[in-house]
Amino acid sequence: MSLPKAELHLHIEGTLEPELAFALAARNGVVLPYGDSEELRKAYDFDDLQSFLNLYYELMAVLRTEQDFADLANAYLARAAAQGVRHAEIFFDPQAHIARGVEMGTVVEGLWRALGESEAAHGISTRLIMCFLRDQSAESAMETLEAAKPYLHRIIGIGLDSAEVGHPPVKFREVYEAAAALGLRRVAHAGEEGPPEYITEALDVLGVERIDHGLRCMEDPVLVARLVREGVPLTLCPLSNVRLRAVDVLAEHPLPAMLDAGLLCTVNSDDPAYFGGYVGDNFGAVREALGLSEERLRELARNSFLASFLEDDEERRARYLAEVAAYEFGG
Repeated sequence: MSLPKAELHLHIEGTLEPELAFALAARNGVVLPYGDSEELRKAYDFDDLQSFLNLYYELMAVLRTEQDFADLANAYLARAAAQGVRHAEIFFDPQAHIARGVEMGTVVEGLWRALGESEAAHGISTRLIMCFLRDQSAESAMETLEAAKPYLHRIIGIGLDSAEVGHPPVKFREVYEAAAALGLRRVAHAGEEGPPEYITEALDVLGVERIDHGLRCMEDPVLVARLVREGVPLTLCPLSNVRLRAVDVLAEHPLPAMLDAGLLCTVNSDDPAYFGGYVGDNFGAVREALGLSEERLRELARNSFLASFLEDDEERRARYLAEVAAYEFGG
């Protein structure tokens, strides 16, 4: 699916393919508890968000140096370019690395080795968004924001991810206020496993500009009307929703109903190495499972650029939107 698109919900650590994990493990002297990449791939079978997170954090052990992070990002960008991505706003989880003794600068500058060359090498413009782990303390999040201050020329915004249930957005009010004072854009995961109230709280308490996931908004018609009225984008991840059991089967995904309701939905890949597909694969899967028309797919692509943090380069946004309008679908 080479339709031009932006990817707005992508965890760079979630693009770690088994083959690269083993290559980095060998380079860094890390022993993985799997015989080979095929055995590891079989472990990518999850019952829920937590079972995925356990493996996700375990495999991060192979990421040690700037070059490791550069290789990880370059591998993602090459795959994304092949699937029509023209702009990517990429999440990273510094707390998970700092806890392993990997410094903030190693992560950010390593990723930037790839992101800084991305347009020339892959034809993709990029932005970097630092996420806080919501199952860690608010104090840890604030310390992480402080550690990021020397690197804010690389980072455009903050997000909130990891285990949602039991960790409401209000827990992170102060760090979001501090980030807003620094001029950072704000997004947050809400309404994936957590209730619709978490979406409302993320908007009212954290002042977020985009909701990551937001699937469960459909349980609250008043919230849906608000999201439509205020034009709040939702970064949906269909294949992820199925793999993590938020939706039983893709054919039951509420994406068509959400679009019919007037919501500004986008389609993204989340953690594609783990969830069975990159963003083009997600587009292809929803096209087949949900019977989406070409114009509906074009709407999703258009939404992805409208929802992007490209206010600093409206000429670029207009160019990308023109590419979507001019795209001709194959037979």
